[in-house]
Amino acid sequence: MSQPLVLVTGATGFVGEAVVFRLLIDKAFTPLATVRSQSRISGLCKTVYWDMNSPDIGFALDGIHAIVHCAARVHVMDETAPDAIAEFRKINVNSTLNLARKAANSGVKRFIYISSIKVNGETTLPGHPFTSVLNSVPKDPYGLSKFEAEEGLGKISLETGMELVVIRPPLVYGPGVKANFLNMMNWLDKEVPLPLGAIHNQRSLVFIENLVDLIVTCISHPSASGRVLMVSDGADISTSQLLGLMAKALGKKSRLLSVPVALLKLAGFLTGRRDVTQRLCSSLQVDISDTCSLLGWFPPITRDLAFRRSALHFQDNRKV
Repeated sequence: MSQPLVLVTGATGFVGEAVVFRLLIDKAFTPLATVRSQSRISGLCKTVYWDMNSPDIGFALDGIHAIVHCAARVHVMDETAPDAIAEFRKINVNSTLNLARKAANSGVKRFIYISSIKVNGETTLPGHPFTSVLNSVPKDPYGLSKFEAEEGLGKISLETGMELVVIRPPLVYGPGVKANFLNMMNWLDKEVPLPLGAIHNQRSLVFIENLVDLIVTCISHPSASGRVLMVSDGADISTSQLLGLMAKALGKKSRLLSVPVALLKLAGFLTGRRDVTQRLCSSLQVDISDTCSLLGWFPPITRDLAFRRSALHFQDNRKV
């Protein structure tokens, strides 16, 4: 007897690919992956081509039990589009809602939407984490597009009865991570002195395996339906602690200089990198207690193990 079919969009991305691999390992569900190009999953499971710029998804959704929607136009630090919000809405809102409507019409039972903590905002006061019930205050086009998608999906769910689960992850890291987290590991590996030793903020992160474990749990857990779920590793960390622990995992010395935060923020303002210094210096915490109690779930991978796995993958794949 074949296992229920789960469509995973964005399967060539960091999160989507990890979801597909997990489904292949668990064998409780059969993955169907949307791709835009050849990837490591080609040949491992059935794939279909999907261009989110197209108004027609181009493939049937009949027989699909659930959808894990990871595909998105992602947030970038140096946005170059002349009308960024229009570009984000085209993919993150319009294409998402088009997929959801067709899914509901095809009898898909559950739609799991991978949103973003940026729906809540950019920063929190220490000890005052974001929760799913706080007002959403997105600060940039990416966060706004994710918020608008959540709102539209909620309406579709109410109108059609298709179950909706929304997951809002903070920064996701792990083996194969790119962008700023990869840059950080490169700096630490080269033992570059970094002026970040005096930052004592609190940030929530989520290891890719922890996020995927929650996603897979939400495919069938009855209590997940209709919920907005926060996720993290369950152990917040300051920027300076993050650098120190990751350097240790890499077997390197952390060369952190204790430059006052006020000077870092001033430097960011003067160099046009205010967003960068805000993320480095400010707190952003999420409260996952509701997620844990509601689903009987807790992050299965500890932070120390997550850092070791991330460091090992980096060392095995770094360019000499």
